Amino acid sequence: MNSVVGLVKRLARTTVIVLLVVLGSTILVRFAPGYLSDAREMDSRYAAAARVELSEEAMRSSSLPHMLATEIGGWTHGNFGLSRQYGVPVLELIVPRLAVTGNLMLRSILLAWALALCLSLFSSAGRNPSLLWHAPAALLLAVPTAAMATLCLLADSGGPVLVMTLLIAARDFKFLDRILRKSWRDPHLLQARAQGVTTLRLVRAHILPNIASHLLALATLSIVTALSALVPVEVIFSLPGLGQLAWNAALNRDLPVLLAITMIMAIAVTCAGMVSEPPGEWQTA
Repeated sequence: MNSVVGLVKRLARTTVIVLLVVLGSTILVRFAPGYLSDAREMDSRYAAAARVELSEEAMRSSSLPHMLATEIGGWTHGNFGLSRQYGVPVLELIVPRLAVTGNLMLRSILLAWALALCLSLFSSAGRNPSLLWHAPAALLLAVPTAAMATLCLLADSGGPVLVMTLLIAARDFKFLDRILRKSWRDPHLLQARAQGVTTLRLVRAHILPNIASHLLALATLSIVTALSALVPVEVIFSLPGLGQLAWNAALNRDLPVLLAITMIMAIAVTCAGMVSEPPGEWQTA
C-alpha cells in the first residue's frame, strides 16, 4: 500500500513539474525579444504575408491564459497540436526524430559509462587524487559543447557521438571517482588488498556490487547531461533529431513544437529521477 501511495505521489510530482515547465516555456517564448517580428518584413515580396501572420500571432498571444489554453487544447487531439512553421501535426514531426535522438543518446551514454568506469577504476586506486586524471575531465567540462562540436567539424575528425561521449564521460568520471575512492578505503577491502587478493577479483566481487545503487543515480546524471548537449550537437552536425527541431522551432516561434519537445525532455528527466531512487524510498515518500 505504501508503495502505491509513493508511486501516486511521484506521478503527481511529475505532472506538476511538467505543467510548470510548460508554463515557464510559454512565458519565456512569449516575452522573448523579437517574438512578434519576422525577417521577412524586410523583403517586399513577403512583407504583407508576414505582417498578416504576425497580426494573427499577436491576437493569439494577447492573453497568456488564452495562449496556454490554446496550446494545451491542441494536445487533446492526441497530436500535440499543429506546427505553425510546417502546418502539420506536431506528432508527425517528433516521431521520426525520436529514433535519431534516442540512438545518439544511447550510444553516447553507453560509451561514456565504459570510458568513465575504466578511467575511474585506475584513478581511484591511488592514495590521493591525481591531476593527471582530473585535469582532462575538468578541461572537457569547461569547454562549451558547441565549441567542441565546431572543432570536430572543422578538423573533419570525430562526430556527434564522440562529442557527447566525452562530455558525459567527463561528468560521470568525477562522480565515479569520488564513489570508488571511498569504496577502496572500506576496511574489508583494505584487508583484502593486504592479503594479496587481486584487483580484478576485488572489483568484480566487491566494488561493482557496492556501487550498483549509485549507478542508477549516474544514469539520471548522464541523461540530463546528454539532453543539455542535444541542441548544439544536432544543430552543428545537422542531425535531424529533437534538438535540431527545437532550435528551428525557437527561431520560428513555433510554440506547439517547442512545448512538445520541452515536455518530452521534462518527462524523461523526472522519470529517470524516479527510477534512480532506491525502492525503499518509495514507501516513505
